[in-house]
Amino acid sequence: MSEQELVVQKIETPAEMIRVALINGANLDQVEKLLLLQERFEANEARKAYHQAMSDFKATPLKIEKDKTVKYLNVKYNHASLANVVEKITIELSKHGLSASWRTQQNEKVIVSCRITHVLGHSEETSLSADADTSGSKNSIQAIGSTISYLERYTLLAILGLTSSEMDDDGQSAVNQEKIGNEEVENIRKKLLEVDAKEEKFLQYMAIGKLEDMLKSDYPKALVALEAKRNTKVEK
Repeated sequence: MSEQELVVQKIETPAEMIRVALINGANLDQVEKLLLLQERFEANEARKAYHQAMSDFKATPLKIEKDKTVKYLNVKYNHASLANVVEKITIELSKHGLSASWRTQQNEKVIVSCRITHVLGHSEETSLSADADTSGSKNSIQAIGSTISYLERYTLLAILGLTSSEMDDDGQSAVNQEKIGNEEVENIRKKLLEVDAKEEKFLQYMAIGKLEDMLKSDYPKALVALEAKRNTKVEK
């Protein structure tokens, strides 16, 4: 094998191309183009590593117990606390080089975004929004904090595609029977089309006759289920 053939075999990445180009006296314009190629190469490798890590993470389904009981007035329900969900999931995520973080916003509603990031830099996120939780005797700050905690748990489960029995409604249906409006109905129909889901099967999953029958307390659960299907579809 000739020396030239050996050199060609060693140039397997843009980084190697840059090294060889510099040795051969490449000009600044050529180096800048190679650097852009290197950035795209690394971003693509990070994206592939992220999806492989997510696939490995889901290979062993998590069991998250409902560890918290809430009682007020005549209402009692159990749910998986945010601390429990995050602890169990974070431990498993870290084994695959993944981590979770959140950011919050507030305009007319409380908006929470959950981002999953891989050690190589690629990240993806999903967002959910809801009104402040004014149930019980909460003040305005407590109402916002309750919604943030609620959405942090649900966005984490959504972006990871976890729609298990833990996807309860935190007892909201026991205190709030108000139904969603036209805006929410149209948003769900839009998302059903985006993830190529059948409305009939979705209605069966939500245990309702039509979308207009959905309770506002079940709306976040519906969005989580659709986002989970979107994530599963992308990974395939």
